[in-house]
Amino acid sequence: MTQPTPTTAPPALLNITLGVMLALMLGWFFHIASGVLVPMVLGLMISYVVMAVARLTGTIPWIGVRLSPGLRLAVAAVLICYGLVQLVTLLAANLAAFASSAPEYQTRLLAAVQTLANMAGFQGDLTWETLRSDLFGQINLQSALRSGVASSAALLGGLIFVLLNVVFMLLERGSFDAKLDKMVPDGEGSIRLRKVIEDINGRVGRYLVVKTLINIALGVLCYGIMLAYGLEFAVLWAIVIALVNYIPYIGSFIGVAVPGVIALGQFGLTDEVITLILFLSAAQFLVGNVLEPQVMGTSMDLSPYAVLISLTVWTALWGIAGAIAAIPITAVMVIVLSEFSATRPIAILLSRSGGQSERRG
Repeated sequence: MTQPTPTTAPPALLNITLGVMLALMLGWFFHIASGVLVPMVLGLMISYVVMAVARLTGTIPWIGVRLSPGLRLAVAAVLICYGLVQLVTLLAANLAAFASSAPEYQTRLLAAVQTLANMAGFQGDLTWETLRSDLFGQINLQSALRSGVASSAALLGGLIFVLLNVVFMLLERGSFDAKLDKMVPDGEGSIRLRKVIEDINGRVGRYLVVKTLINIALGVLCYGIMLAYGLEFAVLWAIVIALVNYIPYIGSFIGVAVPGVIALGQFGLTDEVITLILFLSAAQFLVGNVLEPQVMGTSMDLSPYAVLISLTVWTALWGIAGAIAAIPITAVMVIVLSEFSATRPIAILLSRSGGQSERRG
């Protein structure tokens, strides 16, 4: 009696299975090593912006041609690092000031929620204790604010460590080509590796620079809207809006929801709150659906679902830093995976159009 011949899995399916297993192991490593890896990744992202600013400086008439590339890079690094330190200092100061005013906002916000509850037909008086127990479980708002202030103060120390990574990465840039030649002495292999690095630098660097400029424009626009309405701590919320706009999908929602809740606590349930939310939503729509697609296009070539999964995974691993870095990390993964025949199916799944299949291992 003949034994049935065992069937073998298709190579593509086998590669995907092995890729998932590898991803789980790497995820565990990325999680336990987050204290070291997060500053490195954030430092690398800032380095891209610094190098782009240095290149743009070289295009300025009269000034650019008189500055050497090294000097332009040094000036850009100093200006951006100084700006980030000032930004974090301003963020921490405004958050501390807002925390001191939290009880007043708490009282007015509770009154607005009570009004909404009465309009909806709910009976009884609402208190923060009942809201926490019925809606928010065991959340302690005052404790969360104090923790936020402490985290903001500690953020400055973390930023210094990130900026140190930026400085040393930029210093290593000068000797990188020589090291690359010694790492890969094979001429063809060296050319291929350089093309991969150039692809990463081009796509990720352009994304970060353009996204940063768009976020700054969005923050300034929303700041003007909030200032016109007299919203308190408008600078703080403008910074928050600009930062969370790095986060795909949910960043725009947070950028409207946070000022909306603050406006509800400041003005109560008034027409001002509704129109402010509408104007902020219009600004988010204009930037996210008109300006950003026109400027950035589909240069990242990432599947929307892959971006959503990446956002979920990296947020779980690294928190807010992972959410901000999700798209650049995924883009790098797609570029690298597409260079090898064994992992190219994964790159095709992560891409928007499957264009990575055009690469050859």
